[in-house]
Amino acid sequence: MASQTIDIRPIAGALGAEIDGADLSENLSERVIAEIRTALLDHLVVFFRDQTIEPAHQLAFAKRFGELVEYPMVKGLDDFPEIVPVVKLEHETVNFGGLWHSDTAYLDVPPLGAILAAKELPPVGGDTLFANMYLAFETLSDGMKEMLSGLIGINSSAKARVTQTREDRMKTDAKVDDDTELIGEHPVVRTHPETGRKVLYVNYGHTVRFKGMTEDESAPVLDYLFRHQTRPEFTCCFRWRPGSVAFWDNRATQHNPVNDYHGHRRIMHRITIAGDKPV
Repeated sequence: MASQTIDIRPIAGALGAEIDGADLSENLSERVIAEIRTALLDHLVVFFRDQTIEPAHQLAFAKRFGELVEYPMVKGLDDFPEIVPVVKLEHETVNFGGLWHSDTAYLDVPPLGAILAAKELPPVGGDTLFANMYLAFETLSDGMKEMLSGLIGINSSAKARVTQTREDRMKTDAKVDDDTELIGEHPVVRTHPETGRKVLYVNYGHTVRFKGMTEDESAPVLDYLFRHQTRPEFTCCFRWRPGSVAFWDNRATQHNPVNDYHGHRRIMHRITIAGDKPV
C-alpha cells in the first residue's frame, strides 16, 4: 500500500484542478482515494500528469470509486470491455463525442463520471473543454429557475449531431444497430446526490425536448440554455500531454473535445463509473 501525499492545484476559476503526488499505477491508500474524491466534488474535474498507466491500472483505479459500466454504443477493448477506445484516426474528420454533452444522458441511470487516459496524441490540438453546471443553474434568473424546476427533459441517443460523431466507430465497433434509439427522461434541474446542490441537467448532445411539449415548442428555451451553460466563465480547458489522465463528475459537468487536429491520430481510453437516477 503506497503512502502518498497529494497536492491539489486549481487551474481555472470555474472548475478543474490538477493533482500531483498520486501514482495511479499503485494501490493508493484509502486516505488518498478519499482526498481525490473530495477534490472531484470540489472542483468537478481533476487531472493527473505524467502517469504510466496500463489498462489494468486504470481499471483498478476506477473501481475504487464505484461499480463500472460498459458504454452502450461501442465495444470496449477485447481484454478490458469496460475500457472504450476514444479514437480519431488520421483520415477521419469527425471526432468521437465532439460537441458539448453530458455522457449518456439517454440512459435511465447516467454515470457518476468517467476516467480518460491519453494513449496517443496529436502534436498540437485535441484539448478538452469542461463546463460547470452548478454555475449554469445558479446564474439563471429566479423566474427561469422556477419554470425549469418543474420540467422533465427527454434525452435521446439518436440526436443527429451526436450520432455523426459516432459514425466512424459504429462502422467497426458498434454494439447496437444503427437505428437503435435509447431514451432517458430526467429532471431539467437535478440535485447532486453527494453535494445537495442544484444542477442544470440538459445538454446539446442529447436533450431533444421537454416532456409534454414538441421539439419546436421546446427549442427556444433549450437553445438559450445550451448557449448559456457553456459561457466562457463557466469553463476550463485541459491541454493533454502524454501520460495525462482526466476524471470528471458527469453529474455536474459537461465536456467538449476540440476537433482541431485533422491529419493526426488521437487515441484515449475511457472508463465509466456507474451513477444514480437523477432526481
